[in-house]
Amino acid sequence: MREKEGLTKLGSAGTKYSTDYDPSVLETFINKHQDNDYWVKFNCPEFTSLCPITGQPDFATVYISYVPDVKMVESKSLKLYLFSFRNHGDFHEDCVNVIMKDLIRLMDPKYIEVWGKFLPRGGISIDPYCNYGRPGTKWEVIAEDRLAKHDLYPETINNR
Repeated sequence: MREKEGLTKLGSAGTKYSTDYDPSVLETFINKHQDNDYWVKFNCPEFTSLCPITGQPDFATVYISYVPDVKMVESKSLKLYLFSFRNHGDFHEDCVNVIMKDLIRLMDPKYIEVWGKFLPRGGISIDPYCNYGRPGTKWEVIAEDRLAKHDLYPETINNR
């Protein structure tokens, strides 16, 4: 059986659900397969935040994909972190960039991308995408390529 490795959220009966933005709830564990490059993808279909102007709720599916190095994000802490956006007022583009930057600070991954597919408001949906590849590595080049080709064929994407 795997050790909890200092994780405090996973398996806790007394979980507190913060509704105020709180990156301090994020926790990591050690990647046991650092010799492999591989993808980890989280599909988060219940993301909510608030419009910073109107205070109206915004709903999205947020996709987080990354190639880990030494540290990996623990999924329950990620859930609690994403839940902390519930009463946080930020534009869609800001939310996905904040999520990505917080995860970079937390894990220092080789590569990460965050894609938010927000439900329409006022007849328009917004799908911000951001990514990062570690500078000076092949992942920096991969990030540039994936950004250039992102959503290349939007007519084939059915995200509503």
